Amino acid sequence: MAKKVNLKIDFEKSMEELEKIVGDLESGTLTLDQSIEAFERGIELSKLCQKRLEAAEERVKKLLEKTNGEIGLELFEEEEGNTNG
Repeated sequence: MAKKVNLKIDFEKSMEELEKIVGDLESGTLTLDQSIEAFERGIELSKLCQKRLEAAEERVKKLLEKTNGEIGLELFEEEEGNTNG
């Protein structure tokens, strides 16, 4: 049975676990049952991460909301040399 998602796990740890699961699945060394359990856990973590990202996006929108009620969204500039994403 797949582990239940702990809502207190932070986003970064969830992503690390998700990356490990992907690696394990890609390795081809898991049994069918282990693969299914890992896949289920991966889906749970993916949903958790998506919810965290949506919540963060809402917080940013609220912070950028202008006084007249319009939302002014701006793109964040990436630092030079940043290879993430």
